[in-house]
Amino acid sequence: MHISLIVAMDSDRGIGKNNDLMWHLPADMKFFKETTSGQIVVMGRKNYDSIPERFRPLPNRENVVLTRNIDFKAEGCEVFHSLEACLAYYEGESERTVFIIGGGEIYRQAIALNCVDDMYITHVNHVYNADTFFPEFDESKWIVKELMNWEKDEKNEAGFTIKHYMKKVNHKGTR
Repeated sequence: MHISLIVAMDSDRGIGKNNDLMWHLPADMKFFKETTSGQIVVMGRKNYDSIPERFRPLPNRENVVLTRNIDFKAEGCEVFHSLEACLAYYEGESERTVFIIGGGEIYRQAIALNCVDDMYITHVNHVYNADTFFPEFDESKWIVKELMNWEKDEKNEAGFTIKHYMKKVNHKGTR
């Protein structure tokens, strides 16, 4: 099983405000859609609820919602009550990538579990006064490659850089 994480954050590590996206960046949204298409996307319930209803579940992806609410149901989605249970379910998955897509609490759990193989992080060149943030992580444990640099334009309200973080492998071959 390959586990990736994908996130966009502002210059203060902000990822959301009032359970919503804070920016309009169609070029980054296109990258997200192309990168996660055909894969498994894992999100928290609040993140799921923040997706406009007409886009739920996210098309061309297996949608997974994590919630502590044992009665929660979401049409067209798998539901798990912990990240660990979700990852155990997909343990044998070899064809598709499991993408952690947020929000803040799910990102924190994934970083704490040290289960992420690589991360796609969009660094938005602006501060949006967020109330939800991406957790700190030790960047020295990752190899970083810049994938895309986008200047602010008439469709994208801020410039951004997308970086691919790949977990370094130690001399014993483990991550």
